Amino acid sequence: MSTYSVAEAKAKLSALINEAMEGKSVVITRHGQPVVELRATAAVPRRITQADLDWLAERRKGLTPAKIDATTLLSKMRDEDWK
Repeated sequence: MSTYSVAEAKAKLSALINEAMEGKSVVITRHGQPVVELRATAAVPRRITQADLDWLAERRKGLTPAKIDATTLLSKMRDEDWK
């Protein structure tokens, strides 16, 4: 864990962001007390490719379609007609 004062963090912000993006813990202190921890946000989801769709289609082969649609199922469950 790296600890920096506010003044140090201001001077090294770009480097501290890079550290956080590498998964390292970066803490900023004020008057010696920790006040902020820098962390990378969740990764941006990647685009779905044709290979992803092909993989999914391959795994769906042989599955039987549902005998009841989701709306009807929920209505039956709500109305307690579910058996």
